[in-house]
Amino acid sequence: MAAAAASSRAWVVDVEKTLEEADASLEVYLWQRHSIYRVPACIKDLKPKAYRPQVVSLGPFHHGDKELQPMEEHKQRALRHLLRRARRPLEAFAAAVEEVAEQLESAYMDLGDQWRGEEGRREKFLEMMIVDGCFLLEVMRAAGRDGKNTGDYAPNDPIFSHHGVLYMVPYIRRDMLMLENQLPLLLLQKLVAVEGGNPPNDDVINRMVLKFMSPSSRQPPAGTSLGLHPLDVCRRSMLYGPYQATRDPKDVVAEADIIRSAVELYEAGIRFKKSHSASLHDIRFRHGVLRMPAVTVDDSTEYMFLNMMAFERLHVGAGNDVTAYVFFMDNIIDSAKDVALLSTSGIIQNAVGSDKAVAQLFNSISKDVVLEPESALDAVHRQVNAYCGKPWNMWRANLIHTYFRSPWAFMSLAAAVFLLVMTIMQTVYTVLPYYQQDQANNSSPAAPAPM
Repeated sequence: MAAAAASSRAWVVDVEKTLEEADASLEVYLWQRHSIYRVPACIKDLKPKAYRPQVVSLGPFHHGDKELQPMEEHKQRALRHLLRRARRPLEAFAAAVEEVAEQLESAYMDLGDQWRGEEGRREKFLEMMIVDGCFLLEVMRAAGRDGKNTGDYAPNDPIFSHHGVLYMVPYIRRDMLMLENQLPLLLLQKLVAVEGGNPPNDDVINRMVLKFMSPSSRQPPAGTSLGLHPLDVCRRSMLYGPYQATRDPKDVVAEADIIRSAVELYEAGIRFKKSHSASLHDIRFRHGVLRMPAVTVDDSTEYMFLNMMAFERLHVGAGNDVTAYVFFMDNIIDSAKDVALLSTSGIIQNAVGSDKAVAQLFNSISKDVVLEPESALDAVHRQVNAYCGKPWNMWRANLIHTYFRSPWAFMSLAAAVFLLVMTIMQTVYTVLPYYQQDQANNSSPAAPAPM
């Protein structure tokens, strides 16, 4: 019995050992190094396709997927081209990447045992990192060339020729938005350093990646720290500048209710204008005007926002800025009419076709959204709701929408006002003589009484 009791409490001994070995500072250090995550089923199940690469695997999480195998041949060809051009031995690249192998491994949370531990597994991880990293560098360079210049690749190369850049690279670019399909930018920095002989600074890598991912985006200012991965660089490029400063609390209602749709806000007298910058921080409300950044909605918009929101949810300290923006857009977009209104104002640039499709996009990606308390857009919510709650603003908006939308309605209103004024004047001129006569009678002296 005693032996059985002792064996049944063996787990107690194991837990007590872990208590002695626990180090809070070490736990903090380990968590800080994670930046690439597997998307949990509770998030992924809503839109599985949005988190899974379609043509190429980058990193360990989707390496070996059957549907992505055709791209492996092109990866090997890219590696050979880069090595011939750099005139540096592959061993030099392997040695440089091995120096940061532990950091690269730590970037992936829940990295499988097949990539860790024994020397053979480490070599397999390093090989994958180098092959994928060189492929990514070659794709970005091919996209940056003149359309007629294919470099040292064949003019009919399916990936690195002008034809490949036109038809295949957009799919690769979209796969680079997947949170599970990221490569640490530290890897690219090490590869470029060996290739060129000099280590590039953080700005060079950030700008190279952003120029490929979003050529029209604002380039990061000099001195910006190295991004975690391509998705992080894209996200940072959308978030710059300060949010609108919170106004005096007495000017703002206490509750930040769900904001009304764009059409309802317009009918309440609020006008929409495009912000001066493309930053998602540049959402401001002043004097009845709601300024918002222009956003292009295309085939990759849904993937981009969903993966950025997943990154914000999983990466402690990332903030909640993209999630708050998507939630804000979902609030003011209920139907195709809201999208049409925002498109007219230059806020939405619709590249997917119908306004209804854009409305459905924002309504679907905001499901199960988790917002941090006191989100930065709460101040805007409160100011908009406070403006809509004032009767004078509602009355003025109804007057404008009813009588000033067309010249005919305005002319009808003007004619009605003119007739009203003329009627009043006619009444005044009709009554005035009687009033003057009555005044005269009252002011004349009374007749003397007879003697």
